Amino acid sequence: MAETSVAHAHEAHDQGEGPELWEGGKPPFKASYGKLMMWYFLVSDAFTFAGFLIAYGALRFSMPTWPEPDFVFASFPFVKAHWPLIFVTFMTFVLIFSSVTMVRAVQEGHRENRRGVVFWMILTILGGATFLGSQAYEWTTLIVHENVSVRQNPFGRHIADGVYLNDDGTEAKKPDGTPDTFHNGESYLLHTHKVTQPDGTVKEVLNQRKVKYTTGAYAGRTGVQELGPKAFGALFFFITGFHGFHVFSGVLFLSIIMINAASGLYAARRNGYEMVEKIGLYWHFVDLVWVFVFLVFYLL
Repeated sequence: MAETSVAHAHEAHDQGEGPELWEGGKPPFKASYGKLMMWYFLVSDAFTFAGFLIAYGALRFSMPTWPEPDFVFASFPFVKAHWPLIFVTFMTFVLIFSSVTMVRAVQEGHRENRRGVVFWMILTILGGATFLGSQAYEWTTLIVHENVSVRQNPFGRHIADGVYLNDDGTEAKKPDGTPDTFHNGESYLLHTHKVTQPDGTVKEVLNQRKVKYTTGAYAGRTGVQELGPKAFGALFFFITGFHGFHVFSGVLFLSIIMINAASGLYAARRNGYEMVEKIGLYWHFVDLVWVFVFLVFYLL
């Protein structure tokens, strides 16, 4: 009986009678299977990053003190100066600019312009590689020169007689104009000691950071920077490293797809270089995530 009903329905459809039946094979949301799966992956990855950043916020705001970004991230390659957040701003600009070049690569793909796709993808790859190199410099500075690790964080706050100090030694003020006093219990002086490495070499480990002020209300005195919470190093290296792994993976896939585009593989498919568009979605996601990482680690 059911087979008879189906047969009648097909006959009615073939004769132009009755409602239109779904033919199947039509992509939902006018997106191909590949792009739809990329969106699924990006949504799941967004939840992963959101979980990490929420955990960071919960741990940070549970601590009575936290390192000042202006003091921690103030180095710049080949320049011996205190430039707060200048280098990480450069890193952010490079990554955002690489997102612009990725947009241009996708546009040229829709025009079936192979040379344009390859050109803009090369610029995107260079932007990603520059970001990775900059992150390697930042990590090297923190680990080798500043001795930040997952177990030790020499960065705390500048204090003297229980009062926070600015970098120039002037007394820090709250928004209402009152002194920003320190109420975190016992603070202790840091010191430098020598540690014997497994290979027998001796390395000096910095555990002392006294700051002598020559200007301001505390001129001629030495402020003490207490050791910061250990969670800072672990969170910073894990979350920025996880994002850096995404950037590295993106650069690798971009290089492979760029080589395929240059060989004419995608031009033969005549589908508007859809593979370039799919890797573009991933690259924009990586750039967007960095905006949130930049916000929570460097600005708040």
